[in-house]
Amino acid sequence: MMVVMTKTGADLKTPVTPMGILNLEFAYNIAKTTGIIEAWRSTGEPNNILAAIYNTFYDFLFLFFYAGFLFLACNKIAENIKGPASKAGKLIARGALLAGILDILENTGMLISLHDHVSAAVSFLTVFFSVIKWALAIIAVLYVLTGLVQMAYQKIKY
Repeated sequence: MMVVMTKTGADLKTPVTPMGILNLEFAYNIAKTTGIIEAWRSTGEPNNILAAIYNTFYDFLFLFFYAGFLFLACNKIAENIKGPASKAGKLIARGALLAGILDILENTGMLISLHDHVSAAVSFLTVFFSVIKWALAIIAVLYVLTGLVQMAYQKIKY
């Protein structure tokens, strides 16, 4: 899904939006959101707004994969390690599912903006949900990586 989203979102990378769709995720006010949408409209590529909409719909699919994977991986690691990291893993697994829910809300906000209903509240909430989603997902990825290292160490040690 990451490859599909990168390919379908390639035209969204412009001088104004070097991070593509991520620029819209982090557009925290009306001016930023409107500037991004106008930048995509003015590129001479008439389907950029449509590409952003499709890219956002693809993210609806992707979020089930990453949230589900991180949830299962964190739970599995939590079951196989000892100590307080095990309890933390169960909590982080739930955070991964919450990241997926927040991604749905973020995508909804982006779609509202992409359909010319830009507002201060939608821009703010989109960024708010995005920041928390990214934080939870990064914590889960770090837990999985460190958990795998810890599990490997436990296997080698015993």
